[in-house]
This record gives sequence, structure tokens and C-alpha cells, in this order.
Amino acid sequence: MARKRKQLPLIENVLITDVAAEGKAIAKVDGMAVFVPYAVPGDVVDIQLTRKKSSFAEGKVVRFESYSENRAVPFCEHFGVCGGCKWQSLPYEEQLKYKHKQVVDNLERIGKIELPEISPILGAPKTNFYRNKLEYTFSDKRWLTDAEISSDKEFSRKNALGFHIPGMFDKVLDINKCWLMDDLQNDIRNSFRKFCLDNDYSFFDLRNQEGLMRTLVVRNTSIGEWMLIVVFYEDDREKREKLMSHIQTEFPQITSLLYVINQKANDTITDQEVITWSGRDHIFEEMEGLKFKIGPKSFYQTNSEQAYHLYEIAREFAQLSGDELVYDLYTGTGTIANFIARDTKKVIGIEYVEEAIADAKVNSEINGISNTLFFAGDMKDVLTTEFISEHGRPDVIITDPPRAGMHEDVVNAILIAKPERIVYVSCNPATQARDLSLLDSKYRVVRVQPVDMFPQTHHVENVVLLEKK
Repeated sequence: MARKRKQLPLIENVLITDVAAEGKAIAKVDGMAVFVPYAVPGDVVDIQLTRKKSSFAEGKVVRFESYSENRAVPFCEHFGVCGGCKWQSLPYEEQLKYKHKQVVDNLERIGKIELPEISPILGAPKTNFYRNKLEYTFSDKRWLTDAEISSDKEFSRKNALGFHIPGMFDKVLDINKCWLMDDLQNDIRNSFRKFCLDNDYSFFDLRNQEGLMRTLVVRNTSIGEWMLIVVFYEDDREKREKLMSHIQTEFPQITSLLYVINQKANDTITDQEVITWSGRDHIFEEMEGLKFKIGPKSFYQTNSEQAYHLYEIAREFAQLSGDELVYDLYTGTGTIANFIARDTKKVIGIEYVEEAIADAKVNSEINGISNTLFFAGDMKDVLTTEFISEHGRPDVIITDPPRAGMHEDVVNAILIAKPERIVYVSCNPATQARDLSLLDSKYRVVRVQPVDMFPQTHHVENVVLLEKK
């Protein structure tokens, strides 16, 4: 017989004092740290503990006894359920303060290196409707909110088109309006849902791996181009054509209407054939007079406007005179490489995804840039001493790795390459701090510039300039 889990206590009248990792709020109870989501410093709350260890506990707020003076009214009807935009209840100036603090804490606590004064964080011009990409999931297991459950109503419709509930891999919250991306994406998503419900199209059952409709990816650019990638699980030509024709007619603004039939166990489409239904198989973004081709598998910074400012900082930190050989690591579609090319002798970009490298080469070609070279492969396998001997020792390295940071072999290759300067762009200051510690034997940090790319969330980008000791 299964052992009954012990009921954890309810703790009352707890003052929230700070913001911790992953954007959760923190309180101290009898010397123990208690982490909860969706509260802000200054709130006094009752907390139902959900997990308790010797040194910390986690819980959820079940009642607000009083609200903080530094609190904003959440604007989204899905706040507190969908898991995104967890900082809507923090005024934007407070968000920036805690993001700056997060950068400082990570660099000091994890990096343990000598640091200059860290520049004030660069806030985003837009705090809503700033993203250029969203991915929605079709599911036959719609998540019922606490309000719906307590209403005692019958909910016959089980289908949803929206975002996964945190910690529930097969449960999806039906989204009515998302504030992260231009409002047209709300019209598109809601039109998809209505058509599929009206025509009895089956929504995906993740556990049993069955159903017609799987995911929907929406992308746009600052020049008004739109891409839709409709991912089907079942290969039903008649239903597929009926839906795609409807969307094409309903939304003539769509520049690139694509579809995929994905019958794998996971949602990734990087290894799948993408078929063009109408329009082009790509869209274009523009930045400082340059055009960038974005395909369905291409990575591009998800905040186009703030990405420009991020790249401006990276270029400024690189201190280019026109004579430098620059290595651009994790180059993606070559955005940074092409952005700085006019100020360099040569840029060499390296990226794991072959399709992205193909786009990077096209981006150089369409912009008349002839001083770039791009290579596809695992960074630790490409960036070797042999590669450096063949292509030249870089004067500057710009690196923009994924959240996991750089492999230790890559850090060692950078140390062997001995560039005069390293510009490290990071979306995760914790792994960046770890890597800076590894580079500390030969390099010192001379400038640090945090950048807010993702308002309403705890995520923050950080740009660091290192120079040889």
C-alpha cells in the first residue's frame, strides 16, 4: 500500500523580502528561505508549502494579507496560470532593478573575479508586444483553471490551443489573448482554433501520440513580414488543404505560409521537411540598412528592436578599426557577423545548425558582404588549434552561446587563440559567470552591460568585454 504523503504546513503573515533565481519571490521563515511565484517584495502573504528541505522550502501563495506598495496590476487574463510573464505584478523599473541585481549576484557569487563597475541595465523600448516569435500547442487536454473548477460548471470542450502549463507536459492552457507579440497573432491563433473546432479537427493527444493538429509557430519582423508554420501529426491531405486555404484567404498579410507533418515523439522540426503552401519559404528582417533572411529553422533574437541595441553594444565593445580578424562563435544566421563586417578585415562565423549557416551565407550575399566565412559544426569540434592555424589567429572573438554557456573545450580553444579582446554576449549570466571564471587566468573583465530583452520576465542578457591581462 502506498505511503500517505505528510501534509506540509500553511504559514501565515509572511513578508516577501526579495526576488530570487528564476524570478521567484523569497521570504525568510525561522531562518529558512521560502520560494514562491507571483509575489513581489513587500507583499504579506499566507503560503501553503509544497516542498520542504532542510535549508529551503517552496510553496504557493493562497492569500494576500496585504499588497506591496511596489506592485503593478497584472494586465493579462492568463497571469499566474500560463507560466509566462511572471513579473507583470512588478512595475517595470522594479523589474530592471532586480535584473541588474541578478547580473551582479551571478558575476560576483559564481564568477568570483575582479569586476569593474557594472553599467545600468538598458531597458527595452517596448514592454508588451515585443516578441517576433511564439509557438502554440494544440492539445486534447485543456487545463482547467481554479476559477473554472470552483464554478461547478460543466466543461465539455477538452481541446485547447495555447501554452503548456509549467510542470505538466501534456496539459495546455487555452489562450485568448497573449500580450507578447503583435495583436495579429491573437487573431491568427483564435481563427485556427475556431476553424478546427467548427470542422471537428482532432487536437493532439501527446500521451497516445494521435490527432491531426500538433503545433503552430508564428513569426514576424519589424518590416511587417509574417511567417506561419503549421505542424500536423496525421497526414490528412483533404483536411490539411481545407485549413491552409482558409488561413491563406483569411490572412493575406502572411508572407510565408508553411507546414510540416511531424510524426516523431517530440515537437522539434529541425530534422523535418518544411513545405511551402504559399508565399516565400522565408521572411526578411532589416537592421541598420542590412537585410537578414529568416527561415523556419533559423534562430533570430526574439526581440528585434532590442536586438539592434544589443548588437550595437557588442560592436562598440569590439573596438573595431577595420583591420581585425574576428571570430563570431555561435553565429546563428550570421546576424552579428554581417552586422560588424563593414568594420573589420574579415569575420569567420561558426554555428552548429547547417541551415542557419546556409542562411548566414545568403545574408552576406544579399547585402554585398564579401569578407565573411561561415562554418557549420559542433563548436568544440570546429574551433581547434588546427582551425586557428589555418584561418589565422583572431584579434577579437565575439561569442553568443546558448543558455548552457560554452563547452570547456571551447573556452580552452579561446585561451589558445589569445585574441586581444573577447566580447561575451549571454542570455544566462550564471553560465556566463562560470565561463568568465575559466577565462580569468589570461583575461580581465573591463566592461559589463546588462540588456533587458524580455520585459515581464526574469530573463536578462548581458554583454561583457574582456581584455588580455
